[in-house]
Amino acid sequence: MNKFETKGEKIFRWCFNYPLLVLLSFVCLYPMLYVVFASFSEPFQYMAHTGPLWGSLGFTTVSYTHVFNNPNILTGYRNTLWILAVGIPINMFLTILGSYFLSRRGVMFFKPIMFLIIFTMYFSGGLIPTFLLVRDLGLLNSRWALILPGAVSTFNMIVLRTAMQTIPDSLEESAKLDGANHFRILFQIIVPLVKPTLAVLVLFYGVGHWNSWFSAMIYIQDRQLFPLQLILREILVINDMAAIDAGAGDQEMLAATIQYALIIVATVPILALYPFLQRYFTKGVMIGAVKG
Repeated sequence: MNKFETKGEKIFRWCFNYPLLVLLSFVCLYPMLYVVFASFSEPFQYMAHTGPLWGSLGFTTVSYTHVFNNPNILTGYRNTLWILAVGIPINMFLTILGSYFLSRRGVMFFKPIMFLIIFTMYFSGGLIPTFLLVRDLGLLNSRWALILPGAVSTFNMIVLRTAMQTIPDSLEESAKLDGANHFRILFQIIVPLVKPTLAVLVLFYGVGHWNSWFSAMIYIQDRQLFPLQLILREILVINDMAAIDAGAGDQEMLAATIQYALIIVATVPILALYPFLQRYFTKGVMIGAVKG
């Protein structure tokens, strides 16, 4: 609080700033609250309700019971967790190696290499050539098709490269005098100093894998390999309630609330990570934003 604040500034803060922030917070939070209230509502009461929803209608967990008892949802969760467990380490390892290379001084042909890397941010081979490449590599109908083609994000690599460039060259020179090679310099000196940025990239890659459904729709035909978001798409977008393990009458009754329960189930794990990574997220993003 500024003790030199004028009376007009105080009036402006209490009569304009705070009410506006409260209003914006409500606008952002209410859709999420609506989904939560609807997911815990009794289906018949929710279907008969119109207008805003300020609480659950006949509190019940029947929608969540059907979600967690459904093998398709659990299979989708298992596939998505496998993709996260395998994909993120591959993403981070390759991104760290590429960023370290690009952050070193005196790299031969640096400008042409950097141009080719940045070029991929704006232009790609296209959907059909990429599909043919995945097919010819034998990755079709495999979870590896969701990891390897996009193993490195150019944007993430540039952000990490920028963070590595902020580390004083004297640290690397001292390590070389002690006989350290590039791998030791990278993993014992550079990596510990860019942990905030690494935490941000883990979040970026994790959210990307968690929300990905288009690649799975293109490359995977076996339903046992479908990730969670593709199962969710079938239910929410295509309105395929046959993916829910319930009778014909129950499907129609639950359709109104079970979709909201699915949104909560698919969203909560990612939201739970943000409080733990928030301090790293702010610091890591600012590093990439200030120095290019």
